[in-house]
Amino acid sequence: MSLATLEFEATDVSGQKKVSVTGFPEDSSVGELIQGLQLKMNMPANDVSGRPLTYHALHEREGRHLNSSEKAADVLRTGDRIMLQPNIDAGGFVSC
Repeated sequence: MSLATLEFEATDVSGQKKVSVTGFPEDSSVGELIQGLQLKMNMPANDVSGRPLTYHALHEREGRHLNSSEKAADVLRTGDRIMLQPNIDAGGFVSC
């Protein structure tokens, strides 16, 4: 029995880092996809202040961010494009 797989393209926000993903197992989670792409695309693990970065995937066809727990087969189709974006936490010190 062979596993069903997907083929799609992934980019970073700038579009400078692009990878073609082939043979990605449909039963994998979006979180597993993001972890693998972060390494493959050599995305920074920390921001300029040294804080750990987390990434999310923007699904271009649907125009939405994918949830890490979603299964690839439920949200991706062969030929889709996703963009890895760092999760930016806004905020700062509030003085009273």
